[in-house]
Amino acid sequence: MARSSGQKLKLLYIVKFLSENTDENHPASTADIIANLEANGIHSERKSIYDDIEKLCDFGYDIVQVQSRLGGGYYMAGREFELAELKLLVDAVQSSRFLTTRKSRSLIKKLEQMAGKHDAGKLQRQVYVAGRIKTENESVYYSIDNIHRAIQENRQISFQYLDWNMRKELVPRVNSLRKVSPWALIWQDENYYLAAYDSGDGHMKHYRVDKMGKVEVCREAREGVDQFAKVDLAAYTNQIFGMYGGEEQMVTLQFPNRLVGVVLDRFGREADIRQMPEGTFRVRAKVTVSGQFFGWLAGIGKDAAIVSPEPVKEQYRKWLADIVDSMPDCT
Repeated sequence: MARSSGQKLKLLYIVKFLSENTDENHPASTADIIANLEANGIHSERKSIYDDIEKLCDFGYDIVQVQSRLGGGYYMAGREFELAELKLLVDAVQSSRFLTTRKSRSLIKKLEQMAGKHDAGKLQRQVYVAGRIKTENESVYYSIDNIHRAIQENRQISFQYLDWNMRKELVPRVNSLRKVSPWALIWQDENYYLAAYDSGDGHMKHYRVDKMGKVEVCREAREGVDQFAKVDLAAYTNQIFGMYGGEEQMVTLQFPNRLVGVVLDRFGREADIRQMPEGTFRVRAKVTVSGQFFGWLAGIGKDAAIVSPEPVKEQYRKWLADIVDSMPDCT
């Protein structure tokens, strides 16, 4: 490396070395910094290092000098993310079902680099929480990016909707090509969903992003602005059970008082709850009546009851009866 070009890069190499190799418990001596610069083809003297550190501090880097009988040194104190914040980000990446295992590992590796080598191991111990169900759609990372770009540029998208086959492969559905106007991405039940307006059917729909393939931004401007303006996203997310479609209805449900936390987790703290006799309460909520909704009730068991309307009660009874009738006779 030529001397002139090396000197121009000198400050950058110092910042890189301190960021990756130092912290409060691991300062780097002036000799360490000089040795690193020499390894990168940049000659430096002790006096110039003091001046370089001062310039970096004037620019805004939080570099602390440690005085010690053993020689002391310098360390990078201020980082963009604290270790606790990086741990939260690692957990979020690792537990996200919409990211493939390979993409999760790649992102975590980048987060480790932001921690410095001495703290990277504290993040690595969390990487081995593997074994959670992850998506197999490697393109989902870029699909989300394209969806965000289409929303920002007020344009429609096209994509293929995918389904699993018996060989455990994601393949396009029959007549799978869709063209919609994307309006919002929703995080629900550990999955990403797209809320989009379908001009062909004239209403809002939702799609699992990890089942969307070949997402492309189209030239046409988005449609459905009036329909989306009517959507309360918080209420919309709470009322769509598992994001499976069905008829939207106002229902009244009854539970014992001990299940109030379960109900608030599902419907939110603004839910219309009324205390009833004998240690029970009722909640009135707008839900999408579907198998996912009935499955949630069935999971709670006999303590969950539909009070009204009567047609929904009958649908639930029939749904349960159909399950019992479909069970094979094992005798």
